[in-house]
Amino acid sequence: MATVFGLTGLKSKLVDWRGGQKIDQIQEIDGADDVINSIRLVVNRNEQYDLSLLLENLVIPRLIADRSDDAPWPDSLKRPVVDSAIERTPSRRTIDEQDVEAFSHMSVNEEAHVLLAFVEARLATGNSVETIFVELLAPAARRLGEYWDADSEDFVGVTMGLWRIQEVLRALTLRIPPAARPGQGQRSALFSPMPGEQHSFGTLMIAECFQRAGWETDVLIEPTQSELTGKFAMRHYDLIGLTVSNDCSTGALHGLISMIKAVSSNPHVKVMLGGRVINEQPDLVTRSGADATAVDALSAVALADHMIPISAASFENLS
Repeated sequence: MATVFGLTGLKSKLVDWRGGQKIDQIQEIDGADDVINSIRLVVNRNEQYDLSLLLENLVIPRLIADRSDDAPWPDSLKRPVVDSAIERTPSRRTIDEQDVEAFSHMSVNEEAHVLLAFVEARLATGNSVETIFVELLAPAARRLGEYWDADSEDFVGVTMGLWRIQEVLRALTLRIPPAARPGQGQRSALFSPMPGEQHSFGTLMIAECFQRAGWETDVLIEPTQSELTGKFAMRHYDLIGLTVSNDCSTGALHGLISMIKAVSSNPHVKVMLGGRVINEQPDLVTRSGADATAVDALSAVALADHMIPISAASFENLS
């Protein structure tokens, strides 16, 4: 089965996603739990409904609306993190497979504040926010895809699980903002899945890691090829990060990268590739004309920092 993670109603730039913009509601519903239960009944009866449309137009808008100013987030999602508990920890406790498995099951069966409490416990044992992103949230999102492929969880459970993980990601970005860095915003990057793909979580997460490292970031979700290439004609970017999750031909990937570089207002723009397909076929990087790849978001940041260094002038006022 193909994992359906992309939801059109969640399209936004990273700044909109971080700010929790309210999604227009197409239809009022009594409660997300009631709708989810109704959808499960539809699935069990094998009736012919488009589940992605039901979730997109009914469940997800209601959940997003519940995070609006009229219905504030629970205190556990918005209160500041107590840094003293983290500072007292001499060394971090490694996040392991048991943590990932527990968190993955939790995302399907519990609410977002329960997942955030799990994350807080790992922060208190010395893990950084970026480590949480790379070693817990990203593997858990992949694990949900495995549940779907193995038919151990249904469409609704997997979709809601990923939505809750994405809520935890957003809550962490708001509660623990990145520290100021030299050269903040000097370099810019655009992150996007391949046109036609619907996997958005990894794109949001890597963009957040780059923003925390001092980059100015922008995100496209479910773009068309013209939308993606058009961004480079209108704005200067130093880097593009493309996520390739679905199988595609080398020719198609090479053609897209060539077009990006041809229309880019920055003739020296760099292209980094990531995602399932690149992990399985790393030689695609060279054959497609891309510049680099990395095994995870933190490695991608380190590599990008090396390829596109900060100007020495940014360090002049450092003490």
